[in-house]
Amino acid sequence: SPAPVIAAKQPYKVELKAGKRYSWCSCGHSKNQPFCDGTHKQLAPGLAPLRFTAEQDATAWLCGCKQTARPPFCDGTHKLDFVQQAEIPPPEPL
Repeated sequence: SPAPVIAAKQPYKVELKAGKRYSWCSCGHSKNQPFCDGTHKQLAPGLAPLRFTAEQDATAWLCGCKQTARPPFCDGTHKLDFVQQAEIPPPEPL
C-alpha cells in the first residue's frame, strides 16, 4: 500500500452534522480536502477513505497531514518537524 501524502500542515476545521456520513481522505491526494474525491483510485490504489457518521452536530478538527494516530481527527502530529518541513505540492489551478 502506498504511503499517504501530506495534504496540509494543519488540520481542517469542519462543522459536522449529526447522522451525516462522511468520507475522510486518507491518501492526501483529494482536491476536496479533508474529504475523499475518489482520487486514491488512480494515485494511491490500496488506500481508501475512512468513512464515519457524526454522532452529533459538532465542530471538529480533521487531520490534514494524514499522519494522525487517531483518524480522522487531528492529534497534533502536524506540529512535528517531518510534517512542517515537508514539501507540499501547490494546488492545481481550477
